[in-house]
Amino acid sequence: MVKRGKHRSTDKEGRKTLAVLDAIIGIKAVIIGQSRGGKNVGRKRAVGSFKMQSETASGFKGLLQTSRGIQEIALILESPKSAESRGAVRAKIEQKFG
Repeated sequence: MVKRGKHRSTDKEGRKTLAVLDAIIGIKAVIIGQSRGGKNVGRKRAVGSFKMQSETASGFKGLLQTSRGIQEIALILESPKSAESRGAVRAKIEQKFG
């Protein structure tokens, strides 16, 4: 189940991407963050694509391309302190989203 933060909505392709992320074993929650809209923001990527940006103490941060711009996404891991778990989740995300 996709957990919702302060920002709750995305477009149809974004919801599909969030469902794929949520289904990855090892991810406890997917949280939608702030949106940055505009026709010129992030248009080099396909709608629905996800790009990991950084690691956090609880998981990963990334960007989701939507039809309206980009949205920040936080991924909370079930075992954030386990290097093996982090590596496995990172590999699955990279496999699905290149």
